Amino acid sequence: MKLLGRKNDDAGDSGNNTGASGGDDHAATATPPARTERASTAPKGKPTPKRSEAARRRGPVAPAPMTTAEARRRRKELRGPKLSRDERKAERIERRSEMSERREKMMAGEDAYLLPRDQGPVRRYVRDIVDSRRNVLGLFMPAALGLVLIMLAVPSVQVQQMLSPAMLVLVLVMVIDGFFLGRKVNRMADQKFPKNTETGWKLGFYAASRASQLRRMRAPRPQVERGASVV
Repeated sequence: MKLLGRKNDDAGDSGNNTGASGGDDHAATATPPARTERASTAPKGKPTPKRSEAARRRGPVAPAPMTTAEARRRRKELRGPKLSRDERKAERIERRSEMSERREKMMAGEDAYLLPRDQGPVRRYVRDIVDSRRNVLGLFMPAALGLVLIMLAVPSVQVQQMLSPAMLVLVLVMVIDGFFLGRKVNRMADQKFPKNTETGWKLGFYAASRASQLRRMRAPRPQVERGASVV
């Protein structure tokens, strides 16, 4: 009688016991490779090297607070020791004095306290050129403000029709004055600083933007008088 999944011997003298033992031997020989493959697999649950390095850099992470009181206590610890009213007042006064000192040094033109756009000997030279001359661009803000106030105070169609061309003419005059100022600044800067790497457009725009401000509102504060010779 043939059994499914079993192979009959040609001699025919092997019985059921022999077939059973052969099946057991086959199963026994098939099991070890799977066990060997499972043993060669890397154990689960270990972090990758990158994660372990990041955890080592960050250090141990504190568990999350369980209650609101514990979270409040942690915030107080991070904030540091509680200061009295006099200590807080003294700290505010000291902070204000430091800010005032830094602003005064910035307005005086000290290079370490200036904004990045104002730093460097080239920018200082451009500021001196602008501050030493009378610029038509300086009249733009008060003139534009005056025209706007007139248009609001006299809401007449005829007045608005007269002021609109005046505004366009004012803008055109400012653009022309800024163009010639930019050319002058670039020419003088190239003569004084032959190794200057700043483009002419940047220096021209910087000079025009400073010239369009009122003299008392310029930062840093002008270091030369009007009419002074800047070489």
